[in-house]
Amino acid sequence: MSLLKSILKMVVKAATDSASDWAEEKTSKPASTPQRSEPMREAPADWEGYFAGILSTAFPQYSVRRNVAVTDLAGYAADEFQLYKTRPLQTYKAEWGAPYTFVLYQGGAPACIVMLGSGSSHHKNVKYLIARMYAKKLGLPYINFYTQFPNERAYVIDRINKFMKA
Repeated sequence: MSLLKSILKMVVKAATDSASDWAEEKTSKPASTPQRSEPMREAPADWEGYFAGILSTAFPQYSVRRNVAVTDLAGYAADEFQLYKTRPLQTYKAEWGAPYTFVLYQGGAPACIVMLGSGSSHHKNVKYLIARMYAKKLGLPYINFYTQFPNERAYVIDRINKFMKA
């Protein structure tokens, strides 16, 4: 029993020391702050407007539509489990996912999807996951951008070009 007590004491001491070290790091000021090569700019108040501007000027060969419903591209799926009868509102919200923020069209056909989201929406939110799944099923590049990041113009253009060529 004394061996177990001493192990427990060591674990508690290590956790306490680690927590106090962490608190000290957070309250002490760093010796020097690394300088950015370019100044940090404020995030646009209107992310959709910002991206719409980039898409229209950097990709003039495409026509762009905003907030396109998944069903506009994928059509309606059969309601195999009759969920529309038992839980219509919840089924619709989950089944059809988040509307695509932007769809780029070429020659009248969809060519690429650009989605904006924040937090961990692209990886955890069911609506985004469903929207991504339908894009994949349709064979369309699906490019997501997080609005909590700077998304500089050059980065956005480069990333869309990479997805379009893949």
